[in-house]
Amino acid sequence: MGSPLSGLIAEIFLQHYKDANIKHHLDTKNIAFYARYVDDILIISDTTKIDSHTINDYINNIHSNIKLNPTYEEQDSIDYLDLKILQKHEKLEVHTYRKRTTTYTTINFMSNHPTEQKTTAYRFHINRMNSLPLNPNKKQKEWGKIQSIARKQSHSTYFKTSTGRYIAKPITHTQQK
Repeated sequence: MGSPLSGLIAEIFLQHYKDANIKHHLDTKNIAFYARYVDDILIISDTTKIDSHTINDYINNIHSNIKLNPTYEEQDSIDYLDLKILQKHEKLEVHTYRKRTTTYTTINFMSNHPTEQKTTAYRFHINRMNSLPLNPNKKQKEWGKIQSIARKQSHSTYFKTSTGRYIAKPITHTQQK
């Protein structure tokens, strides 16, 4: 097991790595967008200014212990964390993304856990759906997926408010069929 400081030291190193080697490309607009979450990096670049393979080669030659294993855009789309990012006519569209190995399992409502713990996953999914700029069809599809997962785990009362927001209301044991 590593030192309790190892995560902090890694984060400091990666922040310095970005500031020393990537910031210049952001400032010159060769790279339009850079985001990192732990070890997942998303780089959006203007391919008329710089080729994605050139960016990869540049980053891989900065430090001998850091090598990117890139996933390139395919059919105008790329998956990053739990998002699917699509390029549509000079703009980006965001959808939710789940890996094929997703199990869609949460804590069953009938289990002996505090209600807050049993509904946390649904609050997360509902908040994500409400905060992403999804078009109405994608939002309805995501809402259907959340409800389907909830029903399989004996959660059933989730609803859409008059303001169009989706919120969770856990069922009680007396409401259970």
